[in-house]
Amino acid sequence: MLDKIKSTLLGVAIGDALGVPVEFQDHIEIKKHPVTKMIGYGTHNQPPGTFSDDASLTFCLAEALTQDFDLNTIAANFIKWRNEDYWTATGCVFDIGITTSRAITKLEAGVKPELAGGFEPRDNGNGSLMRIAPLVFYLLDKPINERFEITRKVSSITHGHIRSVIACFYYLEFAMKLIKGMDKVEIYNDLQKNIPEFLLSISVDPLEISHFDRLLKQNISNVHSGTIKSGGYVIETIEASIWSLLTTDNYNDAVLKAINLGHDTDTTAAVTGGLAGLLYGMDNIPLEYRKVIARYDDIMDLAERMNDNLFEGKK
Repeated sequence: MLDKIKSTLLGVAIGDALGVPVEFQDHIEIKKHPVTKMIGYGTHNQPPGTFSDDASLTFCLAEALTQDFDLNTIAANFIKWRNEDYWTATGCVFDIGITTSRAITKLEAGVKPELAGGFEPRDNGNGSLMRIAPLVFYLLDKPINERFEITRKVSSITHGHIRSVIACFYYLEFAMKLIKGMDKVEIYNDLQKNIPEFLLSISVDPLEISHFDRLLKQNISNVHSGTIKSGGYVIETIEASIWSLLTTDNYNDAVLKAINLGHDTDTTAAVTGGLAGLLYGMDNIPLEYRKVIARYDDIMDLAERMNDNLFEGKK
């Protein structure tokens, strides 16, 4: 399990860092100079290997999972990130989503964590999906109702609308099945049946479920790249990441395919990278990326502490 935790955390961070220099470039612009390797500077003028808020908040969540599960600990880590540059790559926050920033301001004012995130349809950015990957390791031994409820609470720290919660839930269910060794296509097909059944059983509005129709009713791997959007909307991000994963066969190709869709390149690649790292393992993540990623040793230490708390302590 330690290797899976390492490859997930590293998968997120490297995907993020690969996408940072070209964030906000559209598909036409990026097509002229596609990303093929780790570069630096560009949009945020950061050196190669610098991850952004996607990985930083992922690590803040993972850090909380080195202790007993507590929403207040996760929330405190998010506040510490924004105010004290906690778990940043280079000692400064240089990218933060509007919805996430508003939620952290509410947390500072004493709002309960599961009530801090936005609950309106306009609040469905990808800010909770981008950081949710480590939670899968805490959820592994839980029944589905509990998995959903915990996911809802952790998403709601910054993004409380049901659409964001479903996206996180879908992603974590996919990740859980990868951990169990299932084939990615088999997982995709399984979730088309299991996710709607479960959501309807807990009385989720069918109109909300319908936002996920491309994942739940179609074969998204057959969709033309021109129809895959990759902006900051959570539906776009979950679709783009699953499409990138299903239409490639290794970590590098998956994250680069996500990045070269353009727009929210770092987040799309971070979300893709979490699953691709988990699917293909550490050895499939190019060594050249592992050598240059910021805080590599700290990430490995974090993975070990997470593993010690969640798994070694239960033996």
